[in-house]
This record gives sequence, structure tokens and C-alpha cells, in this order.
Amino acid sequence: MLEPISRKKSDNMNKTLIIAEAGVNHNGNFKTALQLCDAAKEAGADIVKFQNWKTEKIILKDVERAQYQKNNVKLEETQFEMLKRLELPYDDFHKIKTYCDNIGITFASTADDIEGVDFLISLGIPFIKISSGDINNIPYLRQTARRNLPIILSTGMSSIGDVDKAYKTLRDVGAEDITLLHCTTNYPCPFEQVNLRAMVTLGNIFRVPVGYSDHTKGIEVPISAVALGASVIEKHITLDTAMEGPDHAASTEPKEFKMMVEAIRNIERALGNGEKRPSEEEKQNSNVILKRIIAAKDIACGDVITEDMLAVMRSNSGFTPLAWDMVVGTRAWRKFSKGDSITI
Repeated sequence: MLEPISRKKSDNMNKTLIIAEAGVNHNGNFKTALQLCDAAKEAGADIVKFQNWKTEKIILKDVERAQYQKNNVKLEETQFEMLKRLELPYDDFHKIKTYCDNIGITFASTADDIEGVDFLISLGIPFIKISSGDINNIPYLRQTARRNLPIILSTGMSSIGDVDKAYKTLRDVGAEDITLLHCTTNYPCPFEQVNLRAMVTLGNIFRVPVGYSDHTKGIEVPISAVALGASVIEKHITLDTAMEGPDHAASTEPKEFKMMVEAIRNIERALGNGEKRPSEEEKQNSNVILKRIIAAKDIACGDVITEDMLAVMRSNSGFTPLAWDMVVGTRAWRKFSKGDSITI
């Protein structure tokens, strides 16, 4: 499952794959796209991901924009016109991939048709990302599954039944390495629409790695998703949230993105291995913090020890209170003065 991409081992910890979703936040400008690569690298993301398409092949000219697109882009234009304005030529993606290699960050992109997928494969992408908009695209799902690459499938705008159909379609064609991302297709997404527990539900039902594609403002939700078991976090990155474009308002600027990455890495360290046992530091601290059995009064050798003869207090030595029932009712094996630790 996305080895070594999404579940890399680092210092015996599961390392969350963090994807900086540049998407269309370059606004159709190649130079801005390269700046987004720099920003993602500086912020500590594992991958910077774009979206590639040829507008004429994916949408009819009279399709209206989604409501969030109308809210975030004030221009009077169709969805076709908007996408055409944001489209980057494939030659630019060749250059972006080379640029990513040079600065040391993995390049990825989401294609909208199989021609785009094959183009990305020629560039050496580590996985195929399928957007929520194609979760019902049966022929496309079958075609991508036959490419024998790990698949990350976003599940926005879908029910469990929809996800089940898409998942089985991928598996039936031979896809074995599938990661499901929970998301809510709204930009920005209000907290009350996130339903983060649905990510856990996906993992419980399909028994595959799960993750979260975030469209909320801020960084709380993706951090929480890691605590709930996300193996992949996808978050939009932008140079400036005030820029006009369909996704900028739901994106994170580089400084905040870096804070998110640092917080996620801290959460990974804090999650541990799940085994309940005291740490080495706790073992040392327990010597002076855990309480011991001491004599509450003078006890003569041979006396039958009763509860009123004992107290439980912090002490440098002595039996722990776990031995209380073993001590009470026995005869004192030596003299104990008040305040002495009860020891053998």
C-alpha cells in the first residue's frame, strides 16, 4: 500500500503522506506554479500535486459553474471558460516535474482522462490520484486500475454505496493498492460539514488505508485526521488566500501549511505504538511519585499488623499499596517505628 509513499516507516513510526495540493492555484501561470513547488518544499510537504486536463475533452461549453466557484470567482464566465483560463499545457508539466526533481520534492497531478493519466505515467508519477468528480466514472476507473500503480481515490459527493461501487470496480480490474480519502466537496468547507468520523468508517468497511482531503480553513481538521488514523493528508496550498480563483479561499498559505506539517509530525510521535506501558522516564519518576506502605504507628516485632497501623504515603522505599492485602493480617517480622517504610 503506497510503499514507500503513504505509509513510510521513519524511526518505527508510520509517516503520514502530506500532499500540498497546488491544484489550479497557479491561476494558469507557469511561474506561479513553480513558486507553489518552492512553497510546498519549504513547508515540508512530501508531494506537491497539480491538476492536468485538456478543457475541450472534459467539459461541454455551456456547463454552469458550481456554487463555490461562483462565490470564489467573480468573473462572469462558464465553467468551460474558467477551466480553459486555468489550464496549463502539458509541456509546462514536463518543466514542473523537472523543477520538482531539482529542488527535491515529489511531483504528482490529478488527470481528468486516461490520456492525462498516461502522460503523467510517462513523467514517472508515484501513484494515480482519482478526484471525487470521477468516482462514478466506471470506464475511467477501469482504465486507471489497469495501469498497475497505487491509487488514491477521493470520495467527495458520494455515499458508502458509491464508494463501494468505485472500489469494487477498481479491484475487479486488478487494482490492489488503494487508499480512500474522505472529503467534502465544498470550498471552503464549514466545520459542521466535515464529518471526519466518516474517514474512520471508510477504513472499517473497506479495510484499506484511509486519509483526508481537506477543504476547511485553518489546520485543525487535518491534524485531527492524523490522530484518527489518516495515512494521507491532502491540503490546498496557495501563495495568497486573497487571490481570485476557485480554490484559494479553501487553501492554506505557506507559513500556515508549514505549521500544519510540524503539528502532524508531532502527532505522529505522540501516537506511539499503542502498547500501554510506562516509559523509561516514568519508571524513574515512579520511584518518588507512586505511594508506598508505611507504619502509621510503632509496630513491635511479632504484632499482627492491622489496617490502622498502616498508611499510604510517598516514600523512597517500601511495598506498594498493591501489597496491602498481603501485609494486613500478617505478623510483623521486625520492629517498625512510625514513619518507617514497610519492607522485608
